[in-house]
Amino acid sequence: MRVLPTRAPGPVRQRPTTSRRKALDVKALSATLALTLVTAACGTADASNPDGSTFTLGYFPNLTHAPAFVGVEDGTLDDALGEHVDLETQTFNGGPDAINALFSGEIDAAFLGPNPAVNGWHQSEGEALQIISGAATQGTGLVVRDDIETVDDLPGSTLATPQLGGTQDVALRWFAEERGWDVDTAGGGAISVMPRENPETLDAYRNGDIDGAWLPEPHLSMLLEEDDSHLLVHEPDLWPETDGQYVTTNLVVGQEYLNQYPDTVQDFLRGHVETVDGINDDPERARETANAHLDDISGGRLEDEQADAAIENITFTVDPAGPSLETGAERAAEIDLLEPVDLNGIYALDPLNDVLAEEGREPVDGLEG
Repeated sequence: MRVLPTRAPGPVRQRPTTSRRKALDVKALSATLALTLVTAACGTADASNPDGSTFTLGYFPNLTHAPAFVGVEDGTLDDALGEHVDLETQTFNGGPDAINALFSGEIDAAFLGPNPAVNGWHQSEGEALQIISGAATQGTGLVVRDDIETVDDLPGSTLATPQLGGTQDVALRWFAEERGWDVDTAGGGAISVMPRENPETLDAYRNGDIDGAWLPEPHLSMLLEEDDSHLLVHEPDLWPETDGQYVTTNLVVGQEYLNQYPDTVQDFLRGHVETVDGINDDPERARETANAHLDDISGGRLEDEQADAAIENITFTVDPAGPSLETGAERAAEIDLLEPVDLNGIYALDPLNDVLAEEGREPVDGLEG
């Protein structure tokens, strides 16, 4: 795997990378959180990679992205690509940044939450990306101070989410909507929702700036370590129609890259399947490997107990949990964080199902109908 130019030079196997936030002709629309794109930017191939000799993967420092952590750290993804394709990586703090990089061709694929994936699909009119596999379900919830004993105590509180219009942000706002609470994007309403980057949330909680947060792992487990906190909402409980399974992370790829280099994408998927299987077969080794990589990309490790709790709280699977993606998009539209969107064609699961068939395994599905 080659290190990006933004890092200090190192050996081929050096895996840590830093996030590069390239300025694009893309802006957030406050009402819909949509992305306005210059048509030429959508699906543009990376001019520095005309022969497909690199595969650049984006992901976040969240344990819901552990298949990236483990597969990059132990070399499984790099090995799966073979000797003629180099794996490069970038890390991001939020979905919109990763989507922008995908649109520009700066990265070729990314581990993404469902809402950024849907936003990217919608605003590119179905031309920029497709979901090629699941990665994780579950692993999210609402942690609050102990004096907020029940849901009815939430009005008047200030709560954080990772990013405006992100997956957990939509989950919290939908939760409020179902209870008839008015919540706006400026932090007003029955509860004040104040998006902030995950690394800032713990400090904000300790300083008394927020009363809780709807978070993904490992930030959920980290906040639960505070003496005066508890889990008020376990999000799997809100998905009885899917037996508590809802997508938190999918693997997406740029459509142009998929069309030009389908064999490379399928090779990568072989490594992804192997990695997910390895996490499920040996959670303790996965915890050690993921924690080592988290230290590489963020400069800090989790306590073993925190990492164990976080990994146990997540289901790692290549099944994309398609029905929950559709439900999430409908919810985002109902609370005016997304325009109604036709998701027909967002999944490209044939390469994954071919890999699963090679191992005599059942195929996975996207959306019905």
